[in-house]
Amino acid sequence: MKFDKLVPWNWFKREEEREGALLPVRRDFDVALPESFARLQREIDRIFDEFARDFALPLARWDRVFAPVTRAAEWFKPSVEISATDKEYTVDVELPGVNEKDINIELVGDSLRISGEKKQEKEEKGKDFYRSERAYGSFERILTLPEDADAENIAAKFKNGVLTVTIPRKAQAQPEAKKIEVKTE
Repeated sequence: MKFDKLVPWNWFKREEEREGALLPVRRDFDVALPESFARLQREIDRIFDEFARDFALPLARWDRVFAPVTRAAEWFKPSVEISATDKEYTVDVELPGVNEKDINIELVGDSLRISGEKKQEKEEKGKDFYRSERAYGSFERILTLPEDADAENIAAKFKNGVLTVTIPRKAQAQPEAKKIEVKTE
């Protein structure tokens, strides 16, 4: 049985580490609480944050209610879908309204950094009205590559607002089987 199939690779390890360091959440009431209550509060916040993230609800962050500092990056975090076959990994990133020239893909060590900027303007003029809507924002996703990823042959294509990154897998050396003799006493 292959246990790596049961416990998938954490593609978002570097991104999660970085997010925790970018904008700390300040809670004035933590100081007055005993450490055990403060730990409980942090754990409950973490559970609700994970719940909100699973349902893609950036506004449902509980720290928005209790703290003045929130992470604006949640607003501009494109959805990522990762799939794997025996030969390659495929990462699909949804980037509606983003131009191909505004996307940057970099490989730094074992991390794949996908970043860019969304610029969208819509203007309507009529006889008795005028309307203009603009949406701007930068985004970034950092994916930690598995050990068997072939970083030298990563390819990317962009079509209909979806960025598809293909990461070939290296052939893993299969350990040689050794027969062990069973002795009787």
